[in-house]
Amino acid sequence: MKGLWSGLNAVCVTLWVGSLWAIGYLTAPALFRYLPDRALAGSVAGHLFGYVALIGLGCGIFLLIHRLVNAGLGALRQGAFWVVLLMLVLTVAGEFGVQPILASLKEQALPRQVMESVLRDRFVVWHGVASVLFLIQSALGLLLVLLNRRSQF
Repeated sequence: MKGLWSGLNAVCVTLWVGSLWAIGYLTAPALFRYLPDRALAGSVAGHLFGYVALIGLGCGIFLLIHRLVNAGLGALRQGAFWVVLLMLVLTVAGEFGVQPILASLKEQALPRQVMESVLRDRFVVWHGVASVLFLIQSALGLLLVLLNRRSQF
């Protein structure tokens, strides 16, 4: 049974970090490059980032519980535990803090697109915040992959 949980651990790290990179650095840029409508590209990308956040929430919670079950309070002395916790906090901040602000700005801009409204500058700032959170989370994901490879988190 321990092998099953360790296998799920590896799958969660792979799924979470892989989805961050695949959506954030491959799919979203491709949407903006190949779709003629930037608003449509942004809408699709936003939905995909929502799915990535759900994956992150599920995987992050599993990884933390798995580590605590295996190492007890000793998990608090392990770097990988804190990397996962920080990634999870960034996921929560992005999905439940920044994304609602972006959605509100889009709604307030109606019937215009937010980028064609007086709310454009605020949207750009908050989108930048979301991008920085995502970049940090992606870099932490790389660290998690390396730590997982070395210590079987």
